[in-house]
Amino acid sequence: MPNSARPMRLGLLFHAILLTGVAANVDANTPSVVLSSSKNFMYPDIDHGLSESLYPNEAATAKEIANIIEMTIRKQYATDIALRDAHPKAHGCVRAEFKINETLPPNMAYGVFIPGKTYQAWIRFSNGSSNAKQADIKKDARGMAIKLLAVPEKNLLDEPAPTQDFIMVNHPVFFANDPARYLSFMQDINSDRFLKKLHVPFALGAKGTWIALNTRNKISNPLQTRYWSMVPFQLGVGDHRQAVKYSARACSSVVSPIPVTPQKDFLREALRTTLQDRDACMEFLVQPRTSNSMSVEDSMTEWKEDQAPFYKVATIRIPQQVFDTPEQNKFCENLSFTPWHALAEHKPLGAINRMRKVIYDQISRVRHEMNSAKQTNANNVEDQ
Repeated sequence: MPNSARPMRLGLLFHAILLTGVAANVDANTPSVVLSSSKNFMYPDIDHGLSESLYPNEAATAKEIANIIEMTIRKQYATDIALRDAHPKAHGCVRAEFKINETLPPNMAYGVFIPGKTYQAWIRFSNGSSNAKQADIKKDARGMAIKLLAVPEKNLLDEPAPTQDFIMVNHPVFFANDPARYLSFMQDINSDRFLKKLHVPFALGAKGTWIALNTRNKISNPLQTRYWSMVPFQLGVGDHRQAVKYSARACSSVVSPIPVTPQKDFLREALRTTLQDRDACMEFLVQPRTSNSMSVEDSMTEWKEDQAPFYKVATIRIPQQVFDTPEQNKFCENLSFTPWHALAEHKPLGAINRMRKVIYDQISRVRHEMNSAKQTNANNVEDQ
């Protein structure tokens, strides 16, 4: 290999260590921690009709990953407010209206997609890195989490204040789909040993490393960025159910330039400035699977839009508002999001989503317990 290629290889290696920011720099001398007890609930059922298939030891792997993340959080935040393990830096939580199209094709009109219906909602915009102090100008994954309130039926977690959550990132695919490979990645990225971190690209493989690197980018405004669910979901029930993915994008194609000398939190400032001046508009899209070759288990392969088009099903209006207050920021920090805040018509599909049920639940409970805070799943937009 020519010498000129070696710096590139090393650069990729070190970039991969910071791929998604789920790791924390934890002092190896930190006292051992006691993990939380397991919550008793069934691992998600497999839908063979939509071509789901269980990986070997998948449920145990999900629990092991959750334990790794919990241990990292307990060590990292032993004497501080416990933040989310991923996407801890919020640009803000904003009030929104989620208005379903007046008319929808019959194969779209399921669950919350009731033609003409308008939901009140919360939307949280975020950076992906576990370093909540990282400057926004750094390349990173960017998140958009939508919580629809007062949905028409109980969600899959059977909670007293049912909501429908849509969790998206500004990249169409995820960097892993095999639970064993994902576990290996989590073990490496959360290790105190530097040589283990160097193993990250080998844990992910060439394709996974490439996806993770390309998920990290720069943006100028969270409201002007496109987001994808990355992984599939069910739409409908019974014989009419199908596999779909979600996306959200700005109603306008205008994209502001990145500031020449950006402040550390310039994305929060961009969000604040925009919503001080005017309403913001985004479109919510659904992408039905058009071929069984589009696997619900393979979250690393994009469903190409020229083969499986997206259809607009709703308009998101984010009204002019002041969101950056201590009270609302605290409310935002305690707000819980999970893809399993979902109606039966929107059941999460695939191994990554099945594992998320275990991981999200455990980490949310741990974080709120450490902070002596109540888990919040707002029932209306005034709950703060």
